[in-house]
Amino acid sequence: MTGINRREAMGLIAAATALGFGGAFAAPPSEGRALHMRRIPSSGEALPVVGLGTWQTFDVGPGEDERAPLAEVLSAFVALGGRVIDSSPMYGRSEEVTGELAEKLRLRDRLFVATKVWTRGKEAGIRQMEESMRKLRARPVDLMQVHNLLDVDTHLATLREWKQQGLVRYIGITHYTAGSHDEVAAILRKHAVDFVQINFSAAEREAEQRLLPLAQERGVAVIVNRPFAGGEVIRQMRNRPLPPWAAEIECSSWAQILLKYVTGHPAVTCAIPATSKLTHLRDNMQAGIGRLPDRKQRELIARSL
Repeated sequence: MTGINRREAMGLIAAATALGFGGAFAAPPSEGRALHMRRIPSSGEALPVVGLGTWQTFDVGPGEDERAPLAEVLSAFVALGGRVIDSSPMYGRSEEVTGELAEKLRLRDRLFVATKVWTRGKEAGIRQMEESMRKLRARPVDLMQVHNLLDVDTHLATLREWKQQGLVRYIGITHYTAGSHDEVAAILRKHAVDFVQINFSAAEREAEQRLLPLAQERGVAVIVNRPFAGGEVIRQMRNRPLPPWAAEIECSSWAQILLKYVTGHPAVTCAIPATSKLTHLRDNMQAGIGRLPDRKQRELIARSL
């Protein structure tokens, strides 16, 4: 999928409103201000640098009052140029909610849908992945990842077969703790995968030491979870004034500064902050446009924490 134009973005908003998900939607991107894109090394396909996570935020009940705000977030995400949405069977109802909203809002072909397998055993993994695709209403699914490396050899063997059969477009591995980076590095050296998803932020910089260079060396795309270190950094910086140099990288909030720290690294393909709030979504997406920090500016960001 390529980026959408202004008319298409407004059409998405109108469609969402017509489906009963009215509200204060984000405006479409300004002319000439498209999101930065990064290419998947294994294919050359380009993805926007800011995506959307669903952990906790999309785990809601069936009521319209619970799901309407998420419909607004998902519609605005696509209208502002977003594509990558990431989920997991361990995220409660998140896969189901994502799939239902994408179908109702007619957004499936606008999204790059990523999820995970998180169980032991080949047959259990197959059952879980089939169920995830059913919930997400995504067959094929764009990216299937082995979550936290659980039974990683078994599931990657299945996923290589599924990729050849066209059931998945890309395969990958994930983890969210720095303590597992040695194991992640070992798997990257052992297996050919398209993606690795890891924790990385201005407060959790360990990935810069080895995993990010290794991903570049191996030609693996990088999705970053925990770009705000689980929210701790945002809470820490919330009441602090922006530094004067924020204007140099076109940032008007700490969230944008912290996301640009992550996406400013050349090895990073996409960061996936999770949110259920439209205002936060709009703020996050602004981090995908404008000037990115250079190495010295990224050091300033890290030192400001």
